[in-house]
This record gives sequence, C-alpha cells and structure tokens, in this order.
Amino acid sequence: VTQRIYFHSMAKIILQIFTISIFLSLVAFPATGEEDTYIFGKSINKKSTRLKKEKFSHFRFYWHDIVSGSKPTSMMIIPPPKNTTTGFGQMNMIDNALTLGPELSSKIVGRAQGFYGAASLNDVGLMMVMNFAFIEGKYNGSTFTILGRNLVFEKVREMAVIGGSGLFRFARGYVEASTHSWDFKTGDATVQYDAYVLHY
Repeated sequence: VTQRIYFHSMAKIILQIFTISIFLSLVAFPATGEEDTYIFGKSINKKSTRLKKEKFSHFRFYWHDIVSGSKPTSMMIIPPPKNTTTGFGQMNMIDNALTLGPELSSKIVGRAQGFYGAASLNDVGLMMVMNFAFIEGKYNGSTFTILGRNLVFEKVREMAVIGGSGLFRFARGYVEASTHSWDFKTGDATVQYDAYVLHY
C-alpha cells in the first residue's frame, strides 16, 4: 500500500513538472514559422474594410505660395549656396492656402503642407513633397499626398498622387500644375492645380 501511495505521488509530481515545463517553453519560445507570418501580416477580405466602389475624381484649386510680407506661408529653411544660378540646394517649408478661385481672398478649401527643394543643377526644378489637407464639405479631414518634379517654367507640370487618408485612402493618380501668376518683385506665386485621383 505504501509503495502504491509512493508511486501515485511520484506520478502526480512528474505530471505537474511536465505541465509546468510545457507552459514555460511556450512562454519563453513562441511558435515560429507560419504563425509568425500570420501574426506579422495576413491577407484580408476587401469587403471587411467597408471600402466603397473605387471612383475617379477631378479636383481644381489654386495654390498660393506667399514668401513676402509679415506672414509668409512659404519659408526658406535652407538657403542655396552663393555659386548657384538655379537655386540648387534651397529648401522651403510650406503651409499654403488652397482656394477655390485664383484670388487669395477666394474660399479656402484646404492647405498644402510640406516642403519643396531646388533639386536641379541646370534647371529651375523643384522636388515637391506635399500633403493636400482639405477642409471642404465631405472631404474635410481627408488628405492626399503629392510627390514629384516641378520644372517651374514649363507651362504644365505633372506630379504623382502617391496616397492619402480619410476619403482618399489608397488614393493614386496625378496632378497637373500650371502657373496662374508670379510676382517677380515679391516672389509670390499662384498655381492652378488639377488633380485626377482614383479613390474609394
């Protein structure tokens, strides 16, 4: 009887040790392989994101680059070197108004926030990186992002729409920029933007 009790007790102890060791191994050494791939990233059903049917939209607005006066919306943060004729190396940070019409007093529909830099040694060519943040109607709070080359003396410049947020999630497309006016004395410019965007 004593021997049975002993073996029974030993069996319980061994079972407890085995259970604890299994638990500790799971904590210390998580599963690898397919489980890691699943945790890091997995395919999802498009319908579960509640995305509506993709549409193609055209937006027109005017971009106001104000570098003069006491309240500029475009400020140079890196000056160009003295020996450049194209401004190569200069960089401006912007928070420019986007308006419905070409006048600065026209209704504001959003802001262009980002920066542009003179990225060409031989031309007046800008590298543009901007978020167009809208405040108008159903697009209030939504943004799309512009990235591209802007040869400012060309009649029409094309840049890419590379993404967005809000109603512009998964946005893609392009913008066409054409200078409406430029003040040689102040450096202030108004540019018409036509954006062609695929979005949900």
